Amino acid sequence: MTLQHFVDEATSPWMRDEGPDNDIVLSCRIRLARNFANVSFPLAAEEDELEKIMQFFQQEYTHQSFQDFQDLEFVPIEELTPTEKRVLVEKHLISPHLAKYTKAAAAVISKNEQVSVMINEEDHIRIQLYFPGLQLDKALNKAFEFDDWLEEKVNYAFDESRGYLTSCPTNVGTGMRASVMMHLPSLVLTRQINRMIPAINQLGLVVRGIYGEGSEAIGNIFQISNQITLGKSEEDIVEDLQSVVKQLIEQERKARTRLMEQSGMRLEDRVYRSYGVLKYSRIIESKEAANCLSNVRLGIDLGMIEHVPRSILNELIILTQPGFLQQYAKKNLTANERDVLRASLIRERLKLENE
Repeated sequence: MTLQHFVDEATSPWMRDEGPDNDIVLSCRIRLARNFANVSFPLAAEEDELEKIMQFFQQEYTHQSFQDFQDLEFVPIEELTPTEKRVLVEKHLISPHLAKYTKAAAAVISKNEQVSVMINEEDHIRIQLYFPGLQLDKALNKAFEFDDWLEEKVNYAFDESRGYLTSCPTNVGTGMRASVMMHLPSLVLTRQINRMIPAINQLGLVVRGIYGEGSEAIGNIFQISNQITLGKSEEDIVEDLQSVVKQLIEQERKARTRLMEQSGMRLEDRVYRSYGVLKYSRIIESKEAANCLSNVRLGIDLGMIEHVPRSILNELIILTQPGFLQQYAKKNLTANERDVLRASLIRERLKLENE
């Protein structure tokens, strides 16, 4: 397995699996921040200290396997091209923050891309583990098991009263961020999302865009995650998040039903206009493509479109991002060239489903 394996395919293998409530929940993620004991945290560490940590992971975990997460690949960030970095960010395998680092930074990624470990990001180790649909409990248990496996060889920075010690005070305690990626087009259409987001924030949760902090909610996709990491157990944090997510699922389904009852023809028109734009456009910008894909996925969920798979939104959202388009073209593209290639790839993908 080489780096090419991770940048050639738009979707990760685990994303093709079905999960509970996957008409609304695209995926869930558990991220654990950990640091080596007796080593300065990355922001204050000398380069040779960070280099030793990176080499440790290269020597100990390259091509190793943990349960279903087989053939862990070591990926040094310094050896990536700007386009390869962008593709890994667009697939959520590394963070935009890690992609900016040039030295002593790396990632360890499993073959099915369900697990990635970012090395020397804001903390020495950030473990990410993804599951399709709403499976936070399962993701948490598997993250614990993977964390225990790493801890057999790593002595973590841990304080009996404060928990896991991290670079940012907001991560101290459990060091855990649990997040759920949700498709909420009907709550956006009915503008209910505008009053729900402040209410969710008051519960100690945060609502962000598809690429986390500072990103926009393109294609009506929102990431809901915990803000509090101290004073609660990981299980309590996941339970609280899951409770809010289930309420959002219920509200989104009710909004879909109301839209169908009160303005079904308008909704159907919106879905098919978007499908037409995707199927026939020769030039399309990323925001327009994301909005049209969101409408088409809603049409699939409501049974209006039956010949296109639900997973198409997941695949095309990544396939149409700037980094992946340039990786596909094997060269840098202007904005206009990307818009032309984006339209072409979408047409080709939809044509495959019609054959």
